[in-house]
Amino acid sequence: MSQAQSSKIVEEVLAANGAYVKTFGDKRDLALPPARRFAILTCMDARLDPAKYAGLSEGDAHVIRNAGGRASDDAIRSLVISHKLLGTNEWFVIHHTDCGMELFTDAIIGDLLEDNLETASFDGKAWSNPKHGGGNPAGQFIKWHTIKDQAASVLQDVRRIRQHPLVPGHIPIYGYIYDVKSGALIPVEDAIEAGRTS
Repeated sequence: MSQAQSSKIVEEVLAANGAYVKTFGDKRDLALPPARRFAILTCMDARLDPAKYAGLSEGDAHVIRNAGGRASDDAIRSLVISHKLLGTNEWFVIHHTDCGMELFTDAIIGDLLEDNLETASFDGKAWSNPKHGGGNPAGQFIKWHTIKDQAASVLQDVRRIRQHPLVPGHIPIYGYIYDVKSGALIPVEDAIEAGRTS
């Protein structure tokens, strides 16, 4: 995309980056390993700001984000690298209330994508495609890691990480749910127990 074709969003992002560069200061001296030696796996939801809810500054911690904050193979890959090569020694799994991953199943998104690839609509009860045709069945073969119950999914993810053969037993893994209405981190006690060091 040339500058002549750039969108308003691109222009806003580049303007913000220009302002950021002017005040970048000594951030150029930050070390590669995270200074506080911990990592957070959390959701990509735009309402979550891990820097604010966990009190982070640039360089403090690794933040790994995906849809739902799930312990997918790629998330575990990042956590293993975070520890093995960059020295993190404590990990948090943080899901959140009112998560979009609770609003559909693998079958629903697979069917929507098979019908059409454009953005679907949700009426509060069901998803539908505003247009039809041009979809692809590839979505039927992806494990989407949807969520039925937040506490259960946090526990499942902490257990999956804890039991992974490349995760050392001495790393504690904590499980929390972020409340989007209050900003509070709510402990999932079963997950915290499951994530204890061996």
